[in-house]
Amino acid sequence: MADAIPEFPFDRPTALEPPPQLAELRERCPVAHVRLPSGDVATLVTRYDDARAVLTDPRFSRDLAREDAARLATTEDGGLFRRRRTGSAAMRAGQDHLRWRRLLSGWFTQRKMAVWRPRIQAMAEDLLDAMLAKGSPGNLSAGLALPLPVRVICALVGAPSEDQDKFAHWSQVMLTLTRFTQDEVDTAYQEFDAYVSDLIDRNRAHPGDDLLSELTQVTDAEDGRLSRDELVSTVRGLLLAGHETTSNMISIMMAMLLAERDRFEDVVDDPDLVPGTVEEVLRLDSTLSVLGGVPRFVTEDAELSRTGVPAGTTVIPHIPAANRDPGKFPYPDRFDPRRANNAQHLTFGAGPHYCLGQPLARVELQVVLGLLAGRLPGLRLRDHPSDLRLRTGGMSGGLQEVWVTW
Repeated sequence: MADAIPEFPFDRPTALEPPPQLAELRERCPVAHVRLPSGDVATLVTRYDDARAVLTDPRFSRDLAREDAARLATTEDGGLFRRRRTGSAAMRAGQDHLRWRRLLSGWFTQRKMAVWRPRIQAMAEDLLDAMLAKGSPGNLSAGLALPLPVRVICALVGAPSEDQDKFAHWSQVMLTLTRFTQDEVDTAYQEFDAYVSDLIDRNRAHPGDDLLSELTQVTDAEDGRLSRDELVSTVRGLLLAGHETTSNMISIMMAMLLAERDRFEDVVDDPDLVPGTVEEVLRLDSTLSVLGGVPRFVTEDAELSRTGVPAGTTVIPHIPAANRDPGKFPYPDRFDPRRANNAQHLTFGAGPHYCLGQPLARVELQVVLGLLAGRLPGLRLRDHPSDLRLRTGGMSGGLQEVWVTW
């Protein structure tokens, strides 16, 4: 019987196409067992309503640091979400999580992003100028997609952007599924935490107009709303998530639009399509997360699609599959930047763990797309879309490199 459980993640025809098994499961077996790289078994859900329920129902906990939760990675700790952390575990649940979100939410409002947009625009133009100066073809990933989110999150948090190679290395190791050993993971955590701890001390001594400087003052407040461990964990998470996912998404966005170039040409002809195009890219992407979503641990018996899901199960809400559910999005595989409900995708999650930084990510994607469509209307992929290669061995997917000509 164990042999009948499919290996997950599934293989895909090309880098930009989703695995066909996802549509098959969504149609005939929306709550299915899959075998993870660790060898453990988890439950995969592929319909929109089920995935949203997993994201919003408190019975589906994000606390995977339990003995009976499925191990995701081949490392001894079982991967990022299973790793036991001091100081940060409690922060991710209940009132402590709400407290944490309230402390950070003011930095990621629509109003705050409107203030930051011109600054992000200037950073993007500076990077594009440097890429153009080197001549065509250019590596869009290395020239724009990676350095822009690093510059932005470093400016927001209060960290030196020249350390982007360190962030990239630590992120890849910490997000491993099969690529790195436990010793390498432990070393990455130690180095990243030491870096953040030193950064905190420097910002406390010389505070500026940034998020970290504000948070250090909160840490020093009499009510102790943030412990030192919580602050280190928070800053590490912001630096990791603030550059890793957005940089990957910029490369994915441009590859998706240039692979079927009429999508890009539509934006060139009508810049008002930028926001809707970004939302369709976010909805249709299937490469950003290798697992498809952040796993949950079922704390009480539940039911999804009339299928019982017992307590103790590890459930993975597969967001790309849910975002192509025809029950939610008519003609779901059609790219339509004018789609009325495309912003209802689950790419940024839902419920109490809805991505805090989604306004920033959206602004960065919109700025990049608007800039490239305006200044490089002749932009094309250097390589055939089928030659694009995925990043492998980690929880964070995306493309290895996207080379373009103009």
